[in-house]
Amino acid sequence: MLTDVQCRKAVITGKEHKLHDALGLYLLITASGAKSWRLRYQFAGREKKLTFGLYPAVPLARARQLRDEARALLAVGTDPSVERKRQRATAIAESLETFRQVALAWHKQRAKTLNARYATQILDRLTENVFPSIGGLPVRQISAPMVLALIRSIEARGAREMAHRVRLHISDVFVFAIASGIAETDPAALIRKALERTDPQLRPAMVRLVDVRAVLPATEALPDVYWATLLASRLCALTAARPGVVRLAERSEFEDLDGAMPVWRIPAAKMKLTRARKLDATYEFIVPLSRQAVSTVMTAMAASPSATWIFPGIGDRRKPISDSTLSKHYRQAKLRDRHVPHGWRASFSTVMNERAAIAGRTDDREVIDLMLAHMQGGIEPIYNRHTYMPRRREIAQEWADLIMAGLRPPADLLPAILRS
Repeated sequence: MLTDVQCRKAVITGKEHKLHDALGLYLLITASGAKSWRLRYQFAGREKKLTFGLYPAVPLARARQLRDEARALLAVGTDPSVERKRQRATAIAESLETFRQVALAWHKQRAKTLNARYATQILDRLTENVFPSIGGLPVRQISAPMVLALIRSIEARGAREMAHRVRLHISDVFVFAIASGIAETDPAALIRKALERTDPQLRPAMVRLVDVRAVLPATEALPDVYWATLLASRLCALTAARPGVVRLAERSEFEDLDGAMPVWRIPAAKMKLTRARKLDATYEFIVPLSRQAVSTVMTAMAASPSATWIFPGIGDRRKPISDSTLSKHYRQAKLRDRHVPHGWRASFSTVMNERAAIAGRTDDREVIDLMLAHMQGGIEPIYNRHTYMPRRREIAQEWADLIMAGLRPPADLLPAILRS
């Protein structure tokens, strides 16, 4: 058996050699002089090796203790190399203490298989709805009542669909935590049936023109509203585009704003399409812009400090406004259960189809559906989007004239410091 003196005075020969202790333990001296404790053992008929660390950081007595622990595992049929890997994995998992840390680790892994836009939406939902409440708590201490209280606060805003989505994200994080050995239960799964039911088809919207005309004035009469929120609301109303697309509008998507045929070219990746179609540039969506929409876009571009987004976030100008910004703004304008940002699509469809019916323009129904990106399969709908562009532009201008009469120019929605 070795002594500490022998270990300390081991000769460096310029070649790798070993000093043997007992029961498979030996000190490996490398050509450079590094001394490393190793254990040679047999498991399942194969010779294997285990490293215990460098001498003298790991002294002889400690190396023998580690050897004995490894042999004890072998005695009960456990491979000490596998057990060490398990212990390391557990230590790494336990270092992820808070829900926020676990959620970010889950999101980093999950984002690899998701559309980039959807991955960003998930992180935004967690950041805005979950982290402020339970983000700093250890995952093992989070209970079902805690998660339910969080979800109830989202429902109290009238965002029942968002509540269901957030609960699902929280549940996914806990499943990841359970698989990682950090948690034992999923409290978000336990409360699933306690949530308020949601009707995905229910989008409160004004559909009588007299009521529709009152929506923008109501939202723009509120004091101290961030300018990007007001302009995004206008573009949402003018184009009847989905709010999620509006908030992500980029400078590069707008063309010919100073010309006769201004358009907003929305990439397929941002549209509500199947994953395959999102990757197909053929399915990009072109929105003809009215004069009022052009003015709104140009005002936002001039005010925005972002090189990318025309509606930058108020906290971080490198990101667009969040997906809950417009909904919250409309609730503050006392429009809860009466009109939501997505409701502009129903308003536009109802009002313009009614006017088309009164005027006997039966072909307008198909054109209006195309303007809402209600796309059917096949090549013909894609072709028709371009074929009907002149009529689409006329309808867009007629709609803008109807809802914008008497409203202030968009530049007046900017704070004084940005008007010069």
